[in-house]
Amino acid sequence: ISLGQGQGPIAERKLGEASKTGMWLLLQNCHLAVSWMPRMEALVESFDPAALHPDFRLWLTAMPSPQFPVAVLQNAVKMTLEPPKGLKANVSGSFNLFTDEQFEECKQAEAYKRLCFSLCWFHAVMQERRKFGPLGWNIAYDYSESDRDCCLKQLKVFLDKYDEVPYKVIVQLSGDVNYGGRVTDYMDQRAVAAVLGTYVCPPAVEDDAYRYTEDGKYYPPAPSDKAAVLEYIDQLPLIDSPEIFGLHRNAAIAFENSETRYLMDTIISVQPRTGGGSGGKSTDEVVSELAQELSNKMPSALTAEGAAEVTFATDAEGAPFPLGTFLSIEMQKFNKLLKKMVSTIHEMQRAIKGLVV
Repeated sequence: ISLGQGQGPIAERKLGEASKTGMWLLLQNCHLAVSWMPRMEALVESFDPAALHPDFRLWLTAMPSPQFPVAVLQNAVKMTLEPPKGLKANVSGSFNLFTDEQFEECKQAEAYKRLCFSLCWFHAVMQERRKFGPLGWNIAYDYSESDRDCCLKQLKVFLDKYDEVPYKVIVQLSGDVNYGGRVTDYMDQRAVAAVLGTYVCPPAVEDDAYRYTEDGKYYPPAPSDKAAVLEYIDQLPLIDSPEIFGLHRNAAIAFENSETRYLMDTIISVQPRTGGGSGGKSTDEVVSELAQELSNKMPSALTAEGAAEVTFATDAEGAPFPLGTFLSIEMQKFNKLLKKMVSTIHEMQRAIKGLVV
């Protein structure tokens, strides 16, 4: 049963029947029936193991939702489908859905294979650009596998129907309809067209030397079988260059800062909010001890004393050599960092004691 408006009473009736007859019941899209979730939670908690049929099973599917009953999650066996992270994993997942027969059965086989890779690559780029926040898209769009599958089916239809590759039609349908239909921001629409034009174009099909990026790491592989394409995907870099997304390399800084904040927020969110039981240390005590330990391990400021004579040597005119100049600058930066760390740890200890706010 696909949950939604008016499906709650039907699901409740089927749930009662299945629990008595031993059927398996699947309730799909629980996140779309938020108002019925409390009722479902009550029904699940009222199950009497002695009265349930031994063959009865209840399956629930949902997108991540804060309204999903926690009690049901705690008493269930949970399976999650995480979206692939990174271009390599995303494109590999797309090609693993192909069978060898599907990959070979188009009339224009060579063009089909290259454009299949181009559209799968385009789908991965569209999804992965979201991790750069406003630098990737002004508005975050949820592209799904159905968008990619629709583009691939249309590609095969047009290549089977025409003797030449209808690039304009493919770009129009894929960029303006299938993917562009979700896009509401004008600048994002321009970005979609620009990105797709890089992957679906005559050089991407006809020129073996064509590359997606200037560094030459990313390109459509030569037409071959599915295994050869997967082998090419496996040798792609694990860390994606911002250049492949059409962004400056400094865009990676924003992404890494966002990932760090998310990691730290997650770590903090799972920390206990109160102290332990009798005899245990409170959170403040643990932090205070850790801060004191870090303070004791903090090295002293760096100086030129003890360095080799040639390190900070000067020429005949008294000007320092490049190595000495570079090390002096780095020492100043490191000492500034040490000073900041020492002051931060000190202020943290004072805050724990309630001396500062």
